[in-house]
Amino acid sequence: MPFDGLVLAAVQNELENKMAGARIERIYQPHKDELILLLHRPGNRQRLVLSANARNARVHLTDVSRENPITPPLFCMVLRKHLEGGRILHFEQAGLERVLIIRIDSRDELGNPSEKHLICEIMGKHSNILLVDASTGTIIDGIKRYSHIVSRHREVLPGRPYLAPPAQGKSNPLNLTEEEFRLICLESPLDTTLVELLQKNFEGLSTLTCREIVYRANLPLETLLDHCGDYELRSLWKALQGVIAPAARGIFTPCLLTGPKGEPVDFAALDLHHTEWSRRHGEMNFLLDVFYTTREKIQRFNKDKKELSTFLSKELARLEKKLSIYTESLAETAGAEKMRLYGELLSANLYRLKQGNTEVALENYYQEDNPLVVIPLDPQLTPSENCQAYFKKYEKAKKTRLAVEARIDQAREELGYLEGVKTALEQAGDPDELAEVRQELVEQGYLKPLPPLPGAKKAKKAKKERHIPKPSAFCSSDGFMLFVGKNNKQNDYLTLKLARDEDIWLHTREIPGAHVIIRTEGKEVPPSTLAEAAGLAAFFSKARGSKKVPVDYTLKKHVHKPRGARPGMVIYENQKTIMAVPDREAAERLAVRESGRSGTAEETLYD
Repeated sequence: MPFDGLVLAAVQNELENKMAGARIERIYQPHKDELILLLHRPGNRQRLVLSANARNARVHLTDVSRENPITPPLFCMVLRKHLEGGRILHFEQAGLERVLIIRIDSRDELGNPSEKHLICEIMGKHSNILLVDASTGTIIDGIKRYSHIVSRHREVLPGRPYLAPPAQGKSNPLNLTEEEFRLICLESPLDTTLVELLQKNFEGLSTLTCREIVYRANLPLETLLDHCGDYELRSLWKALQGVIAPAARGIFTPCLLTGPKGEPVDFAALDLHHTEWSRRHGEMNFLLDVFYTTREKIQRFNKDKKELSTFLSKELARLEKKLSIYTESLAETAGAEKMRLYGELLSANLYRLKQGNTEVALENYYQEDNPLVVIPLDPQLTPSENCQAYFKKYEKAKKTRLAVEARIDQAREELGYLEGVKTALEQAGDPDELAEVRQELVEQGYLKPLPPLPGAKKAKKAKKERHIPKPSAFCSSDGFMLFVGKNNKQNDYLTLKLARDEDIWLHTREIPGAHVIIRTEGKEVPPSTLAEAAGLAAFFSKARGSKKVPVDYTLKKHVHKPRGARPGMVIYENQKTIMAVPDREAAERLAVRESGRSGTAEETLYD
């Protein structure tokens, strides 16, 4: 993400025009390295986010509210003490360095005017936010404190003098002549690419911006300095000035690059032409808010998904181990019938036995030819006690076997259930679907409910909002609506609530996966629609990577949920089986978009 000096210059220009003179009404610190300043200017109230996060360091206005801890961190309380009620004088940036200084007119403890500087240093893992007394140049506090043990250049501790981050030895392109530019180029190694040359020698230019400059110079992006003559250097200078000169006048053309599904990919303070990504334009602060808000949602989604996946993997491993132990116990009971046979043979031949014998050979009258069976005996027991001992062993083994078989069935049922949940988790594509999987695990007792959000108030008699699952909607090539439940909650809702008796229900045969419904509306379903629906059932199943998947289908009226069954589990009859091919392209082609016909199953099933 190229949050370079040029991007910060665009942010600073917009902030200066919009929010200079604004009052700081409130300060929040939702995360250990992030601040939110609530700013108010007549007719304009805005949130300003300042982040010193190693991966997401930035400054921009935001429309997104964040949950805050019940007890504000120390740095937040320090800022509230010194800055709340203060008025922002200016937003300043030195050259194109990634340092923004917010000059604030505030009051000291005695109520006297006292200017403070809130300095945002956007330096990757070295990013920081510091509050500095403008009159003395001393640090009041920093969001990240450290001493000379961490940094030889400076200390960030209360009372220490503020020192700017160490200079990188780059030239400011705002104050550059063509001759100086040429001299810097000629002093660089000849095997340096022009993109690297610009990025390493001039302030405020990210690699993405440098690639755009080289592209605007009509030069290949991989061009080496060694292959450049007077023409190429002059073209490069003109392209650089075409970017820098408007920026010096406060003119920017912010650009957000978006992927094929509209997802933000990258951003810059200038229009980008060298990339094939789609472009979106607007104010720099707005585009940054879109980019980072989406990025944070994706990061949070991936983190939550990984945590649930790790939990399910551990549960599945636990069940596999338990099943292995049960199987071994079952094998140990395999001799139960032999114990019964020994007891019956001894019982029938008690008159032939004497105490003190260690074994006896008796005819097995249960088999033809009456083969001899050698039966071990305990010499300390009477013949009758030896007989009873074998019957007791038989009864014990029989009871153990029945108990172990029941536990094996239970473990296998639970294993199949959790494999289905994991399949749904792997295919979850948005936070709502992820929340449905988590809620199901909470309801089934595998997870504890999430704690309430910080600062959330408990309503005495607040009605719990009923969550309605939203199965995915598709449209077959013949015009039939198809619906897919991508997790157990959606499956139950789709099959038991939304589908009608005359609809066709599909599911992969003995494989965890989605319930699929074809809304027939009393019409005969053509083979092509049935094949497409079966393909969806195969694609949204654990067998997604297979070439051919068996899919059962029947009328919905033949599908029932047993009393007390786990979510998503049903029984069905009168089914037929079709072999289907999981096809991602077909699933994407048949999907109903929000701008097309109805986007949710409930709206479309009963329209």
